[in-house]
Amino acid sequence: MITLINRFEVTGAVDEFERVFDRTSAFFAAQPGFVRHRLLRPLDGQGHYVNVADWEDEPSFRRALQQPEFAAHRAALRALSSSDPRLYTPLLERVPS
Repeated sequence: MITLINRFEVTGAVDEFERVFDRTSAFFAAQPGFVRHRLLRPLDGQGHYVNVADWEDEPSFRRALQQPEFAAHRAALRALSSSDPRLYTPLLERVPS
């Protein structure tokens, strides 16, 4: 499994960003290898978001990015925000016993 952590700084309307992100989320959820994601907003204000997405493996994630339909999602998000995406390998996870 890999985890994408993508920090967004919204430069457009936050409500529009959330709508666009929701459509992008639906696109990714339909792709093979997608596991789950969460969009997080800090408690101290709007304009910054973090997307945490889990994928079965890096090739699945890369194939999703190469889908022709993704170009429109990418353009819509870039028109409203800047981002800093990075891939991570989970090392430790703990849940209550």
